[in-house]
Amino acid sequence: MTNEFQELELALPHIRLAGWQHGSTASDGAKPDSQGHGQSKPLVLALHGWLDNAQSFAPLAASLKDVRLLAIDWPGHGRSAHRPGEYPLHWIDYLYDLHALLQFLMVRGDRPVAIIGHSLGGIVASAYVAAHPDACKKLILIEALGPLSERPGKSQKRLVDSFASHTALSEKKTTGEQAKAYTSLDAIVEARHRLTGLNKTACELILARNFEYRSGGDHAGWYNKTDPRLKLDSPLRLTPAHAEAFIRGLEMPTLLLMGEQGFAKLHEALEHARPLYRQLQVHTIAGDHHLHMSDPETTADAIRHFLSTCG
Repeated sequence: MTNEFQELELALPHIRLAGWQHGSTASDGAKPDSQGHGQSKPLVLALHGWLDNAQSFAPLAASLKDVRLLAIDWPGHGRSAHRPGEYPLHWIDYLYDLHALLQFLMVRGDRPVAIIGHSLGGIVASAYVAAHPDACKKLILIEALGPLSERPGKSQKRLVDSFASHTALSEKKTTGEQAKAYTSLDAIVEARHRLTGLNKTACELILARNFEYRSGGDHAGWYNKTDPRLKLDSPLRLTPAHAEAFIRGLEMPTLLLMGEQGFAKLHEALEHARPLYRQLQVHTIAGDHHLHMSDPETTADAIRHFLSTCG
């Protein structure tokens, strides 16, 4: 990572988050002090998607040079701590993470002018700012709308399946089953590229932060640091009515960036979700679900225009 990216560790009351800040040098060339003073560029907070990390915003940061971009690793992702225990995870947990992070920044005299959320990050951000409209001035969603939902009739099966998968994971840990080691990072990059279609450069950016090399004996290799619980089903998902209630009447100026080859279900859900946002602009960009990585310049142009002209 270049000197423009300042690695950070944020000790929140309940968990340690890692991340980085880009563009932290003020216009006069001075760097901020330990309390974040001496900074003239507006702060924009970036929240990544499921199984990604802060590095998914690295290409965008290089194109958004007129702001300070603070990108964090969600718990269990990248270099951040895992949530303690072995209990099932739920997306609601991220709402408190965001709340604690914003409080942490406020104590240091900093407040984001905007929050950018990709996928999971956008789901969390939209629900949070709807309830906390003073969190920032503008919201930018990349391939995301409101919380995921499903009909109530699936609740029992979801609960049973979730508990079964978590029990199986706990049993693997109890028996001391060895985690899978990969011979090279290139092999991991190739596997994700084949699975998701994400270009290899983007895959490597994300995976290099989610994996680490461990040396020693027969078990040397690349290991995934990501919390394995993240791949298991949550025991509860909101009903459609409950999910809508989280964001209904969201008044903050909001920009939705969608990829032409992005998630099809997002395009299907847009017309239903549009009335829930009072000031929603929609911009479609050539690209897939990770359009901010595949076309950071166009993404940055859309964000700059939105920040400078709307609201």
